Amino acid sequence: MKTPFLFFFYLSSAVAAYAQDSLKSSAPWISGYASVYYKYDFNKNVTDNKTSFTNSQNSFVPDMLSVKLQHAIGRISFTGEIGFGKRAEEFSYNDKGLSAAIQQLFITYTPIPWLKLTAGSFATYIGYESAEANMNRNFSMSYLFSYGPFFHTGIKAEATVGASTFLLGIFDPTDYKYAPYHSKKYAGGQWAFSPKGSPFTSCLSYIGGTDTGGVRNDEADLVVTYHFNKLLSMADDIAYSRYGGSVPASCWWGNVWYLNADLSDATGITLRAEYFNDKDNLKVFTDKGKFPHGGSIWSFTLSCNYKIKSLALIPEVRLDHASNPLFTKGGSGIESSPSVLIAAVYSF
Repeated sequence: MKTPFLFFFYLSSAVAAYAQDSLKSSAPWISGYASVYYKYDFNKNVTDNKTSFTNSQNSFVPDMLSVKLQHAIGRISFTGEIGFGKRAEEFSYNDKGLSAAIQQLFITYTPIPWLKLTAGSFATYIGYESAEANMNRNFSMSYLFSYGPFFHTGIKAEATVGASTFLLGIFDPTDYKYAPYHSKKYAGGQWAFSPKGSPFTSCLSYIGGTDTGGVRNDEADLVVTYHFNKLLSMADDIAYSRYGGSVPASCWWGNVWYLNADLSDATGITLRAEYFNDKDNLKVFTDKGKFPHGGSIWSFTLSCNYKIKSLALIPEVRLDHASNPLFTKGGSGIESSPSVLIAAVYSF
């Protein structure tokens, strides 16, 4: 009987000592980015884009203005991020009006050095890519990112033990800042492993629950990265998502490979290759009459990042090839969709 009592005694003592360690207030920190791009689809069809944030054709697009405000007092911190533009609207697709401008809004408390508690609305921990354009090496998005969660609203706890960080959370339905009445909660978790001094990292994540339509949805995701040297690195993102409680359940899955070459401090090149399988007509091949057995997509994206201080110029070439005539050219269905774009992203 003494063991639980002693554990909580030592834990509460550690919390009290750590809380008194620093009560200093930091100055507010403002950061963010602005992004614009031009895209040309060689099929001359705006509907060929099946991923997030770059749904345009032969058009200059004011993509996003994002402003993030952060402040900390001792072990408590606040983060608020607002965004304006097409990217912000697609990110907050379940929200209307000014609510769609809220990208993130959360409060974090670190009671002891190895434990962080967060409450609010925050970007997803699932996958390799980020909704923030200045955090990615490719400007267009992968299918895995586009059909996974964008953000979560709820509470999460992150504990660091040696080279591992563990996350547990309870959230409202995915991609809702204001969940519908009587909606059920999602549960999520993550194990991130990053040995000090090692070129290898891994991150295994899970999110699952019943959506607002009453359908069970579970997704597991594994990201592995490896740095060969200062010049060359790679990443692999594998995702599997299961819908419904029946056996066999409907599912989609995919794999994305990234090969990064940093030629200098100012210039980097990234080749992204992706396979996306939608055999059960869940995400891309939703027309069961046209695609009775669903389909799959191979996508290849080559992007260059050229940095001039705070500005990144990103020319990009992309080719998507489907197993069925998913795309359209001249009113007829075809299997391939080639496109090019050039983006400018200014970070501050």
